[in-house]
Amino acid sequence: MRSAALPLTCGTVPRLLAATWSSSATSQTGGRLKNKLSRCCDSQSPRRATASGHPLPEALDADRVAILGRPGGRPPDPRRVFVTSVDRRLRFSVAANGDRQWSEYELMTLLEFGSGRRSGTGTRDRFSSVFPAVASKTVEDVLFPGIDVRVERVNNSSGLLVVEAVSTGRPGRCPDCRKQASRVHSTYQRTLDERPLGLRRVVVRLRVRRYFCDRKRCSRKTFAEQVPGLSERHRRSSTGLTEWLRSIAVELSGRPAARLCRRLRLAAGRTRLLRLLTAPAVPDRAPRVLGVDEFAFRKGCTYGTVLVDVEAGRVVDVLPDRTAETFAAWLRDHPGAEIICRDRATAYTKADKEAAPGALEVADRWHLLQNLSAAVEKTCHQHRDCLRKHVNQEATVPEPVPMELPAPELPRTQIIERTRHRYEDIHGLVEKGWTISAIARRLNLDRKTVRRFRDTALDELLGSARDRRPNGVLEPFKAYLNARFTETQGQASGTRLFQEIRERGYQGSRQVVRKHLAALRAGTAEPVRADIPSPRKITSWIMRPRETLTESQDQRLLQVRLACPDITRACDLARTFADLVRHRRGFLLLEWIRQAEKDAPKPMKSLAGSLRQDLDAVTAGLTLPWSSGVVEGHVNRVKTLKRAMYGRASYELLRTRILIQP
Repeated sequence: MRSAALPLTCGTVPRLLAATWSSSATSQTGGRLKNKLSRCCDSQSPRRATASGHPLPEALDADRVAILGRPGGRPPDPRRVFVTSVDRRLRFSVAANGDRQWSEYELMTLLEFGSGRRSGTGTRDRFSSVFPAVASKTVEDVLFPGIDVRVERVNNSSGLLVVEAVSTGRPGRCPDCRKQASRVHSTYQRTLDERPLGLRRVVVRLRVRRYFCDRKRCSRKTFAEQVPGLSERHRRSSTGLTEWLRSIAVELSGRPAARLCRRLRLAAGRTRLLRLLTAPAVPDRAPRVLGVDEFAFRKGCTYGTVLVDVEAGRVVDVLPDRTAETFAAWLRDHPGAEIICRDRATAYTKADKEAAPGALEVADRWHLLQNLSAAVEKTCHQHRDCLRKHVNQEATVPEPVPMELPAPELPRTQIIERTRHRYEDIHGLVEKGWTISAIARRLNLDRKTVRRFRDTALDELLGSARDRRPNGVLEPFKAYLNARFTETQGQASGTRLFQEIRERGYQGSRQVVRKHLAALRAGTAEPVRADIPSPRKITSWIMRPRETLTESQDQRLLQVRLACPDITRACDLARTFADLVRHRRGFLLLEWIRQAEKDAPKPMKSLAGSLRQDLDAVTAGLTLPWSSGVVEGHVNRVKTLKRAMYGRASYELLRTRILIQP
């Protein structure tokens, strides 16, 4: 294992070696070592010798003997001595004057005999006795680079590395009056957890000083010093480890972060990790371009508001609700917003006009397209009968022989029975004078569901429930089976019909065919659905650019336009408005509103009326480059954080994690 050269002043090491030489020369072992080194120095050619079983690789020259303190040798060159390498047994090679090196044998000889403790002493202790500054410098460079501490001892036992260190920095300053101390009161030892070294957990036992505060007016009489980059007040972990734990807590929060810390051999529980999360301070002034949008703490129940600096792309603050009063109070406390990007929510509009009347409101373009898509889909829903009628007129079905069949009945499925019972329960409570909210709480239903059951006839609800039955593999072949069943007056064999549709591509089982024929005989079979596209699919064809449609999609959209004039008009208006949004032609918005209010279907007229009420913000959204795209991205991030914590985080914890961005 190689290591970088560690500089050491030449004034210290030669004195240590000279003292070692003089103390060893009086003993028999020291005398033999001296004679061996002297013979090596007097020889003209490299010779090999042995001492304690170690081979001597090469002879020593006069420079090395001078450094060792040989009588009559040249004085040490006042240059630096470098540790150039270290192996797994902590055996060092040292370079003197930049061009010579001591061999491993020479250093090991000094470590064994120079310290006078040959037996019962480890290599590291023997090395520290001869080269204490070198050993300390090596550990400090690895563990505490650039920190004013001195390592006194390192103990390694059962995977735990205990480092005993002493602070060597300048006297600290009083935390109250900031006066630099000049007198030491006492010293004490504190224990700090440090970042692991390899697979070993590291504990630092740091001895620090307590100082007097000599300023008489200061209320603090004594204070303890803090080592910059290593220790902080009231913490049992080092600064580096605290930053590690805080980064892990920001990304993973409580229990997941604690599990990761156990894998990384970091001593930290979930409560300790959560205490490290502190929300940053909110600026006193709002950003110039402020984005606002809502997000759900619990969908359908409680909502909050996220405020974003659109120019910087960072979250500014998080509000606990989405009311106009809360947002208006925040705008009053944080003035400075010149442009406010929002969606079509009326609460934010009201707050903007109350608290920031001079700010320019910009309606988000994506929400405008979403409102347009909803209006087009509602139009397609209302005119679905036109499409079905057009398909029935074009279909050429041969007239079958008249046949008497039982009256059609609804199948007694679970969804049909549930619809009947729910209709009876809701209307029973309505007759008693209950409100929609009270009925929703009593039956544990959504208010929109209660309103739909109250305002819709039972036959329509049952028909909708019947149509919601999933389409099986038999659905494309039901028309053929019904026609063959009618032709044969209900006498067709199920096996024969199964073989016929199997030749036409049917992949299902024979039992499904038998059940359908039984339903035809009992009069409970579902009617064959016409092959018409769904309202959502038609809306997707209309909202997409024409060049992105395939030939078949364009042909089917043309058939829909021919079937219903109202859908055709809605399609033309939708494509015109989408062109205004994509190319930011806000100056044509008022003309589009006039055309929509003149002869458009009812949903499109409602959209035009809402745009007229918010004309300034919509015009700015179709003219300026600002939008709420950055805000929507942060809303998605909020959803990710919320779900990662399983929805159990409090408002304060969720707000902190939202504001702390990696």
